[in-house]
Amino acid sequence: MLSLSKYRIEDGKNFRLADHKPDDTAHLEDKKQIAGIIEENISIMAEEQDKLYAQNDYALLIIIQAMDAAGKDSLIKHVMTGLNPQGTLVHSFKQPSSEELDHDFLWRTHKSLPERGRIGIFNRSYYEDVLVVRVHNLLDRHQIPRKLIDGNFWNNRLDQIRNYEYYLVQNGILPVKFFLHLSKEEQKERFLERIDNPSKNWKFSLSDIQERQYWDDYQKVYEDAIRQTSTPHAPWYIIPADKKWFSRLLVSDIIAQKLQSLQLEYPSMTDEQKVGLEKARKILMDEKNNDK
Repeated sequence: MLSLSKYRIEDGKNFRLADHKPDDTAHLEDKKQIAGIIEENISIMAEEQDKLYAQNDYALLIIIQAMDAAGKDSLIKHVMTGLNPQGTLVHSFKQPSSEELDHDFLWRTHKSLPERGRIGIFNRSYYEDVLVVRVHNLLDRHQIPRKLIDGNFWNNRLDQIRNYEYYLVQNGILPVKFFLHLSKEEQKERFLERIDNPSKNWKFSLSDIQERQYWDDYQKVYEDAIRQTSTPHAPWYIIPADKKWFSRLLVSDIIAQKLQSLQLEYPSMTDEQKVGLEKARKILMDEKNNDK
């Protein structure tokens, strides 16, 4: 397993995106060894998820935020491949519906939180309301009383998110937050590949190019959001995303370590339950003997 301190932000006071390289690979080069580590992490995740489901105390909430083409979908596909679908919930959050706009900004994601014993994966999340809404100044669509929108609005909203995540942790729902840090140059190459490769044309939209024009604005609001919502109980992980294989390695390592840190165990049987098991064994064995 890798040392995660370099990528883990618990105190965002001095956080700067410029201090994190999107093409970082921790000097790893052996692709065969890397594939083996990822497979081992996936195996650990599957084993720990089984205990998580059986124990039914905690829930894990994986939040993935990124610029377009950073690899969110492929990350979910490759890293979560070993998880039991019965205990895994994936939600993607796009433009809010009219019903969602009639509620507070946390409503649509809050009702999609994973149950105890489950792993929830948010492909984008409530952070969209301090990112895209902020960049494009979309508050007029959100039916918020005008007198509440002042110079402290965004800081207040980030405070609300920070408090909300503390609330989640205090209720056994544990956020694990990933920002896939992609370079502008790599995004360009991935967009060109989607245009040039017929099998990937469906992934491309002209709106992607329009959003790219706001690159610097998005970097600023991401940096501010990470700076203000990084805490020891809900840290951000800055994942270098220019190399997809490294993103997958790092994310799988973080999730595996997080699950192991919970020291999950299968529920122990009470004496009464053990007596019941023995009765069931006897019935089954008698049934087997009678069939002979």
